[in-house]
Amino acid sequence: MINRVLIRTKVIQLVYAFYQNGSKSIESAEKELFFSLSKSYDLYNYLLKLIVDITDYERKTIETRKSRLSIVGVSQNIPTKFIDNRFASQLSENTQLNKFFTDQKKTGIDSPEYLKSVVKKITESEWYDEYMNSGESSYEEDREFWRKIYKNILMKDEYLSELLEDMSLYWNDDKDIIDTFVLKTIKRFSEENGAGQKLLPEFKDEDDKEFAKTLLCNTLKNADEYRTMINSNVKNWDMDRIAFMDVVIMQTALAEILSFPTIPVSVSFNEYIELAKLYSTNQSAAFINGTLDGIVNQLKKDGKLIKK
Repeated sequence: MINRVLIRTKVIQLVYAFYQNGSKSIESAEKELFFSLSKSYDLYNYLLKLIVDITDYERKTIETRKSRLSIVGVSQNIPTKFIDNRFASQLSENTQLNKFFTDQKKTGIDSPEYLKSVVKKITESEWYDEYMNSGESSYEEDREFWRKIYKNILMKDEYLSELLEDMSLYWNDDKDIIDTFVLKTIKRFSEENGAGQKLLPEFKDEDDKEFAKTLLCNTLKNADEYRTMINSNVKNWDMDRIAFMDVVIMQTALAEILSFPTIPVSVSFNEYIELAKLYSTNQSAAFINGTLDGIVNQLKKDGKLIKK
């Protein structure tokens, strides 16, 4: 699940904090990196469990309403299609998801106030009306309903974002990326797989774990070398005048360009320019692009870089 976009983001955050906090140990920075990435995987599980929690909350609400009506002798037909959703039911029984929460000794996002507010948003939405009144009944429709709800409501829910930030500092910048993994997971679910449906693994393979470790370690170990390259290619600028985040981004980009022969230079450029747009100044993307381009051209000219 943890992809290289997320890894690059975490490395930049950690390198920045490494210098700001006066850290001295690359080993401790590496441990912090993998702990931070593990917390991203925690968030993935929490967001999947949220679908179950929302369904359970509405089920209890309906059961309470029915009980109150029966006490006063009133009979009312309350639609249960939402709480009988087969995808949500399958997710609630998922072996992998339940094991995660058992091992963690956690129960998910435990906020009745939030669950009440999000159920209201869902039941007042056009997607809910369309689903409840479709006249159809299939697993595919149930799964597609939750994909739409997640994409159009949960992904954009500021209340949820604030709640997650309060739960873990590590989740502050993760949700946008993790949301894409949740949507991918929903799409992959198949009724035939039952409780054994596979969720995304924490790492796709060992290569991605090695990528994370090497990128961080080389960024820090070769800092002087990379900063010399940056300084020699920045015309009319003193290093002290460059935004520190720009230096960190370029330092990390150079570590990737010089450490991973199979990653095209254009891919590295694009990834770090996008990160500059997120984490630095408005002018940073163009400045970083120009500076890195100058460094790469010089490295190729000197025969120190042989790749496209």
